Amino acid sequence: MPNDPVAPAFGVEETFFLVDTRSRNLPPHLPEGFLQSAHNAFRDGFSQGMFQSLVQLDMIQPNLLEIAEARAWLLERRTRLAGIAEEHQLAPICVGSHPFADWHVQVPSEDPYFQPLFEDHRMIAHRSLVCGMRVHVRVPPDVDRIRVMNRVLGWLPLLLALSTSSPLWNGRPTGLMSYRQAVNAEWPHRGIPEHFPDEPAFAAYVQWLIASGATRRESDLAWCIRPSPRFPTLELLAADACPSVEDALCVVALFRALVSWAMSQDDDDPQDSLLQRLVLKENHWRAMRFGIHGMYLDASGEASLSAGAWLARAHACFGALAESEGDSQAFVRGRHVLRYGSSADRQLQRYREALQAGLPRQQALVAVVDELITETCGG
Repeated sequence: MPNDPVAPAFGVEETFFLVDTRSRNLPPHLPEGFLQSAHNAFRDGFSQGMFQSLVQLDMIQPNLLEIAEARAWLLERRTRLAGIAEEHQLAPICVGSHPFADWHVQVPSEDPYFQPLFEDHRMIAHRSLVCGMRVHVRVPPDVDRIRVMNRVLGWLPLLLALSTSSPLWNGRPTGLMSYRQAVNAEWPHRGIPEHFPDEPAFAAYVQWLIASGATRRESDLAWCIRPSPRFPTLELLAADACPSVEDALCVVALFRALVSWAMSQDDDDPQDSLLQRLVLKENHWRAMRFGIHGMYLDASGEASLSAGAWLARAHACFGALAESEGDSQAFVRGRHVLRYGSSADRQLQRYREALQAGLPRQQALVAVVDELITETCGG
């Protein structure tokens, strides 16, 4: 694979829950006028999610070049969304799962894009009340995106662990740091992607699925990583939505450096072996369950290492490349998350503190939402 000295362009797409500022719950229907105001403000950079209480801030093109540029861009968009929401007695929270919303009463989006998902997958679709973050990194046209994907697969549980933000679901702790991943696991073509040797093999698989009626469109294949069906990018879908912009940028920068590193490697090196697949499957579960507190298998499948040791290996592997691209702060922030906790840790801590202070369980959950609103809108 060619070693491109120019840092690849990238982009970020975020999904938000809109909570009622009085109840802190998700309204089944949005107030009249909100969607029109948001469309007017963001134009093509805004869309509704799978449910009426979910909205997405999209990209026109993944053309960001610097993390500082991405920080300003994300903060401005979140602030603008929060201002529009406030006019309609709503507030956005960027988080993997709402702590206590009841999926049974949520109403599907009227966006025709999502209607086939509800028709084909029924209760699985209705239960998918979760939010993720999508990160795009451009890959040159002469580089096979599947070969790049196969190189970065093994690192993805580390990125998931750093982003975990869905420990609470339907009013109770789940025992998982990313319950969103458990919800996604109910779907076909989610989670860890199938093995493909190269992009032509992937394209043939997609066409076979569509021709056989197994799926309607390529975009329904929403693995934790994939060649984007919209852009010439490799697209990360593993990460939970991050309330903290700095946590989000940590994952973004690590993924960009990881993709750059993968593109610089010798194409003849072994990649995506059976052992690596088994290690990936185990580490994916550990990231879901334990987040940054997990012990992870190394590439040999024998030794275990902490998330901190794994991040140190990442720094040794592609830290110099990240620094050359201006992304070295990603490792600083990663160590901060490991020391002080991910969003999942903060939510569970706030919930426990509220209970210990004598608040009823529902009020303790509301306190978690209050903190998520502050973190989402405060940057």
